[in-house]
Amino acid sequence: MTERELLENFSCLTDWEDKYRYLIELGDALPAFPEADKTPAHAVPGCQSRVWMTHRRRGDRHFFNIAGDAHIVRGLAAILLVLVDGRTVAEIQSVDFDAAFRRLGLLEHLSPTRRNGFASLVQRVQESAREDA
Repeated sequence: MTERELLENFSCLTDWEDKYRYLIELGDALPAFPEADKTPAHAVPGCQSRVWMTHRRRGDRHFFNIAGDAHIVRGLAAILLVLVDGRTVAEIQSVDFDAAFRRLGLLEHLSPTRRNGFASLVQRVQESAREDA
């Protein structure tokens, strides 16, 4: 899925409840995350719920797998992956995540703790890509 398709899908949803359900569906569609990777080394600190992330690089492209133990977190992770998965370091660093969430109509519906947790996940993604560049 592309960011444009994601935006089109969200724009069809008029109320928060529908967007919330779609967010959960996105999270449920994430690829499986191996239990063996749910370790402290892959844990993302600063998140309200438990979140794990792995990263690999192929050429100059970076790929991520993210898991969380909460529905909303998995949905947010799915959106994050649409924005960064398979991108270069420069592309990942240039994403304006707040603007993307504003366009999706999600920013105003996330609690401060969810926003902080998402910011921690974004930071982890950016650092992982930058360190492995």
